[in-house]
Amino acid sequence: MFGYVNANKKSLSEKDKEIYQSYYCGLCQKLKEIAGNKGQVLLNYDVTFLCLLLSGLYEPEEKSRLFTCALHPKKKKLVISSEVMEYGAYMDVVLSYYNLLDDYEDDGRKAKKKLADSLLPVVKQAKDRYPRQSAAVENYIREQNQMELAREQNLSRVASLTGEMLGCLCQMKEKDPFSDDLYTLGFYMGRFIYVLDAYEDLQEDMKKKHYNPLIVRRDECPECFETFVRQYLTTQMEECARAFEHMPILKNAEVIRNILYSGVWTKYDYLQIKKERRKTS
Repeated sequence: MFGYVNANKKSLSEKDKEIYQSYYCGLCQKLKEIAGNKGQVLLNYDVTFLCLLLSGLYEPEEKSRLFTCALHPKKKKLVISSEVMEYGAYMDVVLSYYNLLDDYEDDGRKAKKKLADSLLPVVKQAKDRYPRQSAAVENYIREQNQMELAREQNLSRVASLTGEMLGCLCQMKEKDPFSDDLYTLGFYMGRFIYVLDAYEDLQEDMKKKHYNPLIVRRDECPECFETFVRQYLTTQMEECARAFEHMPILKNAEVIRNILYSGVWTKYDYLQIKKERRKTS
């Protein structure tokens, strides 16, 4: 959906790279299982993180197998399968479905509508299996559109919509001792994602006069804008990390820490490099 919650693979050990890849491939294969080949195009890093997090916390029974990937046929890949992977795959489809419909409303590309329509049977299955989470995604898209139409300038209010949705998705189970920490982690991760996404789109949105709540912030104080964005993002990730460290997670812990403390910043760092190149070109 967003693609910002990635691992920093340069900082991962070889063992942890294999762990990360096994969940990434596992999600890909589970998407294929529930939605066919088209499901695999929905694969994203954000849901891979969700699977790593929930698997680390709940330690479900996992089955592993080797398979040959058509895209990388030279070496067999390890695939993880569990109830968490199934949950992640359904959440991936629901997120993608509403995102495709939202994009179709924006740009009118029929290919997106066609793909969304083809996912509808799986979305209905997800609603039956996970009604609370499915409703959270649907409500999020609707409320976000309302905020955009109203051109809401309260950044915290707009960013919190993504936070509330992701917080709900992190709560795979209805109620358990970890619900609050999972919601907190997802909430602040969602706010981080929203602001980083708005930051990446800022120049294009200014050029096309599209809605972006960061435009007002930049206009109010151009010289302090970059500091504001960095501090805002840092604050959100500090809260994510605090919630994670409060949970008794040992399985996948180093991979999750890599993502929370380093991986999520790779896109921001890349944008800074691009900005510096534009200045010197």
